[in-house]
Amino acid sequence: MQNDIVARFRAQLRGELITPNDPTYAVARKVHNGTIDRKPALIAKCADVADVQASVRFARENRLRVSIRGGGHNAGGLGVCDDGLVIDLSPIRYVHVNPAERVVRTGGGSLWGDVDHATHAFGLAVPSGIISTTGVGGLTLGGGLGHLTRKYGLTIDNLLSADMVLANGTFLVASPDENSDLFWAIRGGGGNFGVVTSFEFQAHPVHTVCAGPMLWHIEEAADVMKWYREFIVSAPEDVSGFFAFLTVPPGPPFPESLHMKKMCGIIWCCTGSIDNANEILEPIRSYRPPSFEFFGPMPFPMLQSMFDGLYPPGLQMYWKADFFRDLSDQAIDLHVHYGSQVPTLQSTMHLYPINGAAHKPASSDTPWGHRDALWSGVMVGVDPDPANRDLITNWSREYWQALHSFGAGGAYINFMMEEGPDRIRAAYGGNFARLAAIKAKYDSENFFNVNQNIRPAA
Repeated sequence: MQNDIVARFRAQLRGELITPNDPTYAVARKVHNGTIDRKPALIAKCADVADVQASVRFARENRLRVSIRGGGHNAGGLGVCDDGLVIDLSPIRYVHVNPAERVVRTGGGSLWGDVDHATHAFGLAVPSGIISTTGVGGLTLGGGLGHLTRKYGLTIDNLLSADMVLANGTFLVASPDENSDLFWAIRGGGGNFGVVTSFEFQAHPVHTVCAGPMLWHIEEAADVMKWYREFIVSAPEDVSGFFAFLTVPPGPPFPESLHMKKMCGIIWCCTGSIDNANEILEPIRSYRPPSFEFFGPMPFPMLQSMFDGLYPPGLQMYWKADFFRDLSDQAIDLHVHYGSQVPTLQSTMHLYPINGAAHKPASSDTPWGHRDALWSGVMVGVDPDPANRDLITNWSREYWQALHSFGAGGAYINFMMEEGPDRIRAAYGGNFARLAAIKAKYDSENFFNVNQNIRPAA
């Protein structure tokens, strides 16, 4: 691209414009998944909404492909594109809490750790994920599944409004009262409809939770899973817990005898008192006493950041996922077979419960088309060494292929790599046609296409 064109664009921005010749380019083009190695032509680190508008218009005028980067955690690395323009929202990073109304407004470049820190001071929390370095934007636009899902619903169930820049560079607000069709679409429809520069959420009274992992030996995994499938579907909504296969990290708080041992676990989060939590969880302690547990009262941000150190930026990652409506004995046998073979320290399988408050909206109330599912499963192959890329990829694929026929026909969009239009359509189920129609209204040329893409309806 000609230097004078780039210079004119740079002059329009309050933020930084990074080119391949700049010393910061190598770092700026990276996303969380270390397997992604894309080389954009330009990276606009937008300081405000005006920068986003200028970036969209510049890309249109110069026929550049555009990707939108918030936190950069997307499994498929969809925050960056080859030879195009990355609209990087990371400088738009702020949180404002209205404690009287329990309303939180945060910038499109914020991370969930920012939100957790700001809301915790007021004894509040917004339902989000399980890693505090995750971007607010990507997690929200895909649905938002985590520790508070059973108690307060998905992140999208707590979204009140969003400020957006559309494909033509114009600004608008999406809410139940303004552009309500667009508001419906962004609550699970991903980044297909525009650039969200700020989010407004309903927060809830959460300060100290009773939480942490309980671990069992692999030989007990089938029994623990069978207990778990019965317990979690009828447990009080104050209690959540996701099931995992894992390798025990070699450090505290885990005893040395368990270091690097393959085990299964449930990572709990209980919003009630410790006495209430212990009473609710007494049956599993009696039935299969954990070989290790790190369970007790803790500030909610401590739980949210508990696994951050295991998953720093730059690790090689490969994800596969599905929704599940049940967990049969046959499926459990397959889980144990593949789960006991987790290939590396950071590789894992998680089964997240999505019942409780997440079941209260109808499947058509938001684009999340599988409200009748009970679990969202994800197989994640992870390792720092590129030499192990095939190892982690093959394990994830083989595990997923073995369980796929037991699935509900779609997957959580935030757990998917780039897997093609059929998988995207399945993820949205009966809501796909409505999403495609809204896409045609707000982005008829499919300008925003570096995402889990929903093509505009004809």
